[in-house]
This record gives sequence, structure tokens and C-alpha cells, in this order.
Amino acid sequence: MAPIEDYALLGDLHTAALLSREGAIDWLCLPRFDSPACFAALLGDEHAGTWRLAPAAGGPATRRSYHGGSLIVATEWDTPDGTVRVLDFMPPRGEAADVVRIVEGVSGRVPMRMLLRLRFDYGAVTPWVRHEHGELAAVAGPEAVWLDTPVPLRGEDMATCAGFTVAAGDRIPFVLTHRASHLPRPKRVDAETALRDTEEFWADWIGQCRYDGQWPDAVRRALITLKALTYAPTGGILAAATTSLPEQLGGERNWDYRYCWLRDATFTLQALIGTGYHAEARAWREWLVRAVAGDPADLQIMYGLDGTRRLPEAALPWLPGYEGSAPVRVGNAAAGQFQLDVWGEVLDGLHLVREAGVPTSHPAWDLQRALLDFLEGHWDQPDNGLWEVRGPRRHFVHSKVMAWAGVDRAVRTVEHHGLDGPADGWRALREKIHDDVCRHGYDPERQTFTQFYGSRGLDAALLLIPRVGFLPASDPRVRGTVDAVRRELAHDGFVRRYDPEADGGVDGLGGGEGSFLVCSFWLADALHGTGRGAEARDLFERLLALRNDVGLLSEEYDTKLRRQVGNTPQAFSMVGLVNTARSLSGARTTTDATGDAQRPGGR
Repeated sequence: MAPIEDYALLGDLHTAALLSREGAIDWLCLPRFDSPACFAALLGDEHAGTWRLAPAAGGPATRRSYHGGSLIVATEWDTPDGTVRVLDFMPPRGEAADVVRIVEGVSGRVPMRMLLRLRFDYGAVTPWVRHEHGELAAVAGPEAVWLDTPVPLRGEDMATCAGFTVAAGDRIPFVLTHRASHLPRPKRVDAETALRDTEEFWADWIGQCRYDGQWPDAVRRALITLKALTYAPTGGILAAATTSLPEQLGGERNWDYRYCWLRDATFTLQALIGTGYHAEARAWREWLVRAVAGDPADLQIMYGLDGTRRLPEAALPWLPGYEGSAPVRVGNAAAGQFQLDVWGEVLDGLHLVREAGVPTSHPAWDLQRALLDFLEGHWDQPDNGLWEVRGPRRHFVHSKVMAWAGVDRAVRTVEHHGLDGPADGWRALREKIHDDVCRHGYDPERQTFTQFYGSRGLDAALLLIPRVGFLPASDPRVRGTVDAVRRELAHDGFVRRYDPEADGGVDGLGGGEGSFLVCSFWLADALHGTGRGAEARDLFERLLALRNDVGLLSEEYDTKLRRQVGNTPQAFSMVGLVNTARSLSGARTTTDATGDAQRPGGR
């Protein structure tokens, strides 16, 4: 199978596909991001489902790129017989989901081969396939797929194949359409019309971008990727398009990221709002209020695309995993964890939307009041932390800092927006949390904040302390923490989340992981904030160099193998790119937008 960094993203704001440099779609879930995959070769081999369209001679593409500011991938092969280009995209969702592939002859006459191997339910189900009226129709239980093309098709080895030659000037379309099997076949899609519609949609969207800093191409590609990870019907924002791509090749740290983490969505909002995308902020707030409605004590760290709460985790034993990295998991048991920082993240996110000028929503403020009531009674409890450790609960410093941030944003809302609330009580609570963290979460001997109270380990999330306004970047405790994280968690400048072996093994899992890319962006931000701008820019440029040929980043980077690892494309990583680019370009930080970086009365 292809390296993780060899994949490009296609999408229609309902689901996403991954396309390799060999012209194979090796991952696609239909009809939604979190539906069972019909192409799952990414987690096994082609017998788990793939759709390959490339020169018959095979081999990786000579070059490829996204077509302008869109999600249309143009892949070109130079062969001894000539040059051929394939345009791959998913048009804006109509009555059904469509994947369109257009083969263009550039020069000469190039023999081509198509292989379509549909396997529903993550490779477990082979559909019944028939050919009628010049197209393929495949059915398996609730799923139905049609392939429309002028090229003659044939069955071969439980797959559908085609061989044809494309000459200069030829344009040969392939349109794959999915719909529930109990519904009639949807209206056929004209490939050329779909191409124009897709170009217009993305050109209009990226045309709203308000970033004017030094790295416009990188930022715009990251923003398009973030938009592609948005589930349009509800406004939910996914963590990543995939499941079970490993944090360590051959290891067990393989998780399903096709859900909406409240924390990830808040960071994504910072990037979108900071570049002019307020409609997405409004849609996310409405999704959030619906998803978390009810008892604040029942707030989860993640939800399904439509706000679903139950995300039971299960293993798929028939899939061997990416490069043997087992188990392959669907669902995510971490949904049931207690992660205190999420209350703060949600409060910070709602405050950010309000500060951006989105009209105040009474349900949103009612929700904030309820969340604050819960925080007041539970901020001093141990939790699982933002990294979802599966070991014992601890008093994680970052969790306490975000509890402080949530209370701080409530105080600012009352002060700056005139909404009703017990501001004096919240000010006292803010002070109490701050004092507790500084007393129990700081190691004066090592001159650094620690991962949790009494810990000897560190946490890259400590780099966010100045960003959320808990302490200013000028505070010596902040600088000491930045230096400690850089010294103990960074390799070649790229930062791990934490040391899994510190304090006797904090996360309850075996094996290790790569450098977490968003943490490395956080380090660049912290270096910039502490007056080391040249070092920050150098690190940022090296992080940009880790992107694949079409500008995408996965969750982590293995500094030994020099490969991307983890689920891809990762919203957290692309968000880090946007926010750091904005910071280094002189944009205001989140705390700058809401007030002074140092809290009133800060120690």
C-alpha cells in the first residue's frame, strides 16, 4: 500500500476519499464520513476495496496537483506512449454521492486500465454486480452503486475492469454514484457539468479568505482541507477523514477519528474565524448547542456528525491494518472519558464566536451558564487529559488551565458584552483555580510546569499557557516551560505530546508514537511569543516542508523513518499551520482578541 503521505483528499462536505499517486482510491466511506467504507484497501490490500484508474503500465504519477483553489486533483503520467491526465473530484452533493474521474489525453496514445473492486462494510461484503444498459450496478444489503462510463466494462477476478486507449484531445468520463438500495437510481451526472460546478463551488468559498500574510498558498490549502472535513448538513467538524492509521507503524495506537471532537473543532474555529469564515462559526455553534443539550455533567469530548452520543468501539479482525498495524478500530471508547479541559474549550469557543461578531444566541449563553455551574463543582477532580490517556485519571495541568480559561471567558463576557451572570463569584473561582495550578502544577526546581500534579513528565499542551492568557509569554515560568518542552519532548525541533514512559507509563498503552504535528506548531507559536522569532520561523518552514506534494499533513511525523503517521488529513495539524502562519504574519492571537494576555491580578 502507499505511504500515508502519498494520498490526496477528495470530498463533498458529506464524506471524503483518499487518492494515491498510483491513481487508486483506497479509502471511501459512503454516504457519510463515518459510514462503513466501500474502499478500504488503505487498511489491508486491494481485496478490501479499491478503484484504480491509471496507465496500463502502472507506476506512480509523474506529477499531480490540486486544480486551483479546489479539491479537484489533476494527476499526470508521462509514459513512452504519451502523456495522460486524470481529473478526480467529488461534486457538491445533490440527491446522491458521486465520484467523478475524467481521463484526458494530453499527447500520444496511452493504454489505460481501470480496476473497480467494490467491497462494502470495510471489505467484508462483496456486492452482487450486474451490467445493464452500458453501466454497472452493484447492490449489497442497504447499499447500491452505479458506474456510468462510455468505456466497455468486464468482470474479472470478482472485480470490474476496463482497458482502453486515450489519444490527445480525448476526454473519457467515469462517474460512480451511491444511493440507498431501496431508492431508485438517481439522475445521471454529466461529468463536465459536475466539473464546472465543483470548480465554481471551491472558487467561491476560497475567494472569501482574508489571510494576506507570507504563506498564502499553504494557508489556503489548509483552509480548503478544513472545510472539506466539515459535515455540511449539521456544521460538525471532523478530526480526520480516516480510522486506524497508526501513530507507530506496526503498533496498537490506532484510533477512529471520523467524529467531532469539541476540542479540535474549537481550534478549527480559531483558524476559520481568523481568516474570515464566520458562516462556519455560526453553523458550528448551532451544532454544538444541539449536540451537548441536556445535563452539563453528560458533556462528551466527542460526538457523531449529527450529535450522536454513543460511539461504541469495536475491532475489525478481517482487516490486517495499515502495514500490519492492528487492531483496526471503528467507534471510539474515549467518548466516555472525563476530560476536564473540554468544558473550558467549549466555553472558549463560544466566546470566540461571540467576539467575532456573530449575533449572541440565548441558548448558547444558557449553555455556557450551565457548563460554568458544572465547572465550579468539578474543576478540582482528576481527569483523563486532552490526550485521552487510558491509564488512571490525574490532575492534568492543561485541564486545570482550560478550566481557568472557561471561567475567564465568562467573566469577560459579562464585562464586555453585558450578559447576565455572577461575575464576582466567577472572578473568585478564576483566582482559586489559578493559584491551585501555580502551587501544585509548577516545579520550581526544574523551572517548568508539569504534565500533572506531582509529575516529573512534561506535556506539549503546556505550550498553550500563554496562548489562552493564563500567564503572559514574558513570565519566566512560561519561558522555563517552553525551554523544558523543547529540551525533553522535541527531536530535531518536532515535538511529541508527552513521554509515554514518564512517571511509570502514564497512558496505559504499549509502544510509542511519532512527533505530534500540532504540538510542533504550538512550539513555533511559543518561540515567537517569547521573543525568538527567527527560531519560530525556521521551525515553521521545516514543518511546511513535511507536507506532501498536495499540501496535506497527517496527525504525526516519524522522525526516524521520515514518514507521516497517524490519521490523515488531520484537522489539528492543518489548524496548527493556519494559526501559526497568522501569528507569524502579525495576526492577533485568541487572547489578544479577547483582552490582555495576562489575567487581572495574575501572579
